[in-house]
Amino acid sequence: MNRLFTTITAALLIASITACESPSPSNTNPTPDTERPYVIASQGTFSNTTTNALLTAESLERGTIGMTNGLVNDGASYWVFWGDKYLYGLTYNQGNAGTTRSYVMNADYTLSARSAEYAVRRFTTVGTYQEYVMTTSTGDGPTEWADENGYLPKSILVSLLDVEAETYTTNNTLEEHYLAENYLGNGEFVTLAGIEEVGDKIYSAAVPMGLSQYGVKADGGKWIREGYADLVKSEAGGSGSGAYKEGELQWTQYPDECWVAIFDDETLSSKRLIRTDKISYAAGRNKSQYYQMIWEAESGDVYVFSPSYAKSMSDERQRTTLPAGVVRINSGSEEFDPSYYINIEALAEGRSFLRTWYVGGSSFLLLMYDSPLAPGKTMTANQLAIFNAEAGTLSPVTGLPASDSISGFGGTPYSENGKIYIPVTLTDNYPAIYVIDTQTAVATKGLTIEATQISGIGRLEPKN
Repeated sequence: MNRLFTTITAALLIASITACESPSPSNTNPTPDTERPYVIASQGTFSNTTTNALLTAESLERGTIGMTNGLVNDGASYWVFWGDKYLYGLTYNQGNAGTTRSYVMNADYTLSARSAEYAVRRFTTVGTYQEYVMTTSTGDGPTEWADENGYLPKSILVSLLDVEAETYTTNNTLEEHYLAENYLGNGEFVTLAGIEEVGDKIYSAAVPMGLSQYGVKADGGKWIREGYADLVKSEAGGSGSGAYKEGELQWTQYPDECWVAIFDDETLSSKRLIRTDKISYAAGRNKSQYYQMIWEAESGDVYVFSPSYAKSMSDERQRTTLPAGVVRINSGSEEFDPSYYINIEALAEGRSFLRTWYVGGSSFLLLMYDSPLAPGKTMTANQLAIFNAEAGTLSPVTGLPASDSISGFGGTPYSENGKIYIPVTLTDNYPAIYVIDTQTAVATKGLTIEATQISGIGRLEPKN
């Protein structure tokens, strides 16, 4: 499979941390005439001043570099590499638009910002499709569609950044195919998690979110399951991503199933929905972000993971009974393979995972929780493991620093030639990139960055 992109999020913090005073970084970057195709998004807080810089390096496996000669920028919530040509820095602000810019590597191996700048609206998942960097979220639909109570239906909000043309467009939500209500035929609205280009199509998890105010009232309340009426909120409450309105039924009534939407193109105007009851919905969740759990392997097979996040729901009726696991859609098929299912929890002493990434061959890197999911319980995602989809094995990654000295992992790893490169943020030292062998699951320390945080890594080739 031709992997066209790498998506990199800001560092996944294991616990809330405050950057501490560190020694001033030294300038140990390679000489200007050295080929430096690797790009590292870094952040440093020194003398109470925070600086974001894009750095270049000739190798990720050794050495130390500082931030002195980096390209200073405003930072980003998500760093998205479109192939090896462009790097996009997307800024996510809760409820507001963020500023996005893109970068290229010049012939002399220096980095520069491209001219266009965009105000990207709120998004909950991000990826690439053909010539686009694409984001989606679910929000209120057009006022023209309000019901007799004034309640608005939910719609899927799509943003497209054309990487070559440097243009930014959003969808017209008046088009009915963007309607997120009753998306699966059970009355609930959905949000999309993950954007995976498979052939010329898009695969995404359709995650049921419960009944909106609009959905609760639709057809005289027919979509409220028998015995679930008390779950309809009698008043507004909650905060942040957990906020709810009076008259809605928050979170799904159907936690024991997984739906995948297959779209013909970026307009989402034509879709095919497929369902399995072997796993719960396919999304990792952190606040308002829904992490991708659908990945195409080099074989063309598509693997769909579920961390069974619904195990953490407080109400038993909304709590899944299914363990974290993975299913498969075979190459050339648009149906789940009935013969393939792996129970990840059975391989991990009952533990689940927050994120997954495809890292080549039949291997996937999983960011594992330290204890099983349960209502009201705080879990820490501070361990890594490699899942081999063909063998059905899960191998804990060894060789990392002690877990109590790791404060986070820097977003999406970069992989090539059977190796995984992942930034590790430390509480007691400068962050470093660790190199994981996919065959042995052994990590070794690679490049150290004299910074306080590494937000992501990837590769850019010089612009022609």
